[in-house]
Amino acid sequence: MQQKKSYNFGFRGWLLILWVATGMFSYVVAGNYPLNIMSNAPAYGPSTTLSMVYTGASIVGIIIQVIFSSKVRNWKKLSVILGIATLVFMVLEMVVPGGNGKASILWIICFGIATAISALYGTWALSVLVGVWFPRRKGTVMGIITFAFPIGNALLGGFAGKFLPLAFGGDGMAALKSLWPYVLVVLIGFIIGIATISEFPEQVGAFRDNDKSLTPEIANKMMLEEIENRKTTVWKTGHTMASPDFWFITIPMGLLLMFAVGAMTQSMAIIASQGKAFDWTGGYTGVMYWIAGFGIIGSYVFGLLDTKLGTRMAVLLSHICMLASGILGMLNNSTAMFIALILLAMFMGASSNYTVSAAVQYWRIEDFPSVFSCVNPVANLINAFGPTIVAALIASKLGVTGVFMVTGIAAVISIICCLLFKPARVKAYDDKYRAAAGKPLDDVLVGRK
Repeated sequence: MQQKKSYNFGFRGWLLILWVATGMFSYVVAGNYPLNIMSNAPAYGPSTTLSMVYTGASIVGIIIQVIFSSKVRNWKKLSVILGIATLVFMVLEMVVPGGNGKASILWIICFGIATAISALYGTWALSVLVGVWFPRRKGTVMGIITFAFPIGNALLGGFAGKFLPLAFGGDGMAALKSLWPYVLVVLIGFIIGIATISEFPEQVGAFRDNDKSLTPEIANKMMLEEIENRKTTVWKTGHTMASPDFWFITIPMGLLLMFAVGAMTQSMAIIASQGKAFDWTGGYTGVMYWIAGFGIIGSYVFGLLDTKLGTRMAVLLSHICMLASGILGMLNNSTAMFIALILLAMFMGASSNYTVSAAVQYWRIEDFPSVFSCVNPVANLINAFGPTIVAALIASKLGVTGVFMVTGIAAVISIICCLLFKPARVKAYDDKYRAAAGKPLDDVLVGRK
């Protein structure tokens, strides 16, 4: 019975999950699709070119988050604007052709803008809605939502690869054929979201965490108080980044994202390094389906651990999984490499769960949008360098085993950071800032794991 209750997100809660999942899926398609697969088309030349564009676009998106987060007053409206822009540039990615043996400047610009905007849409604006709708169950909810990443990567490898050889061979329609089903999925999720989801669940007769023990009157009163308290949050950017525990929890989340994305951009090279050893799976496409399956398992399992044990412990366990992947990958035999890829899939599936969870778990719900708008860009700034560092520096210099070696080193650094993180110290900073602002102190943050 308890397990069934964990799925009881309510009708609109499930629709929110669908909307956010398709938003995150758009980021996989708009950014990772060209980066991981289309970069192997002859028209592109070295994959490092697109990796650098991806990194630059991600940094632009991060700067936008930091500058404008404090100015956002309605995250639903922002999500709608970013969703429209994402769909437009995903279509442009499909129809703008390359030419003369290389990707056109116009296409590269469209790719960069699509990467930045889809990240803002799927991993920033929509994620705030998750934290507002599910403050106590955010780990489980994000664990389901982030199925979008492993599923997206697997589908891209299987379906789109059939059309890629002609993607920039003078026929722009080839790229259109390989992407349009994904755009349709994103469009359906977008329409459902804008029609059924509001800034706060109370505005459409729903409840936080689908907890119907509260009366509508009490729920609305709490919502109005939260709206007012958001305006005077003590956790502005300067205060947030001055807290050492902000860094101790954000750096591990960033490194988890960095090596999940960075290693996956080298998936073809990793699988090819084993020759025909993985032919029993169906080759590259078959391995990607395995990765998708275990990515889903990792996303869900670590999401449950997040809800039950706390975000810090879930992040710590994810990095232990990442460390094991790095160690096995360095052995560079087919059996160890396959297990390393499975473990990589597990922590990849969990990697996008935590920025929402940490901001909700260790700070007040009224401070969540402000804190999340620091946690998310910093973690993604670290992530932004993943493809460039892994492709241009590590893989090109040290090969496949070097990728796993550095992955293991990053995991050790993150484990140390997780052990240094103290929720009680966050509470102490919260008391200090609230006292200075003349706000009442209470025990809201006490006992958070």
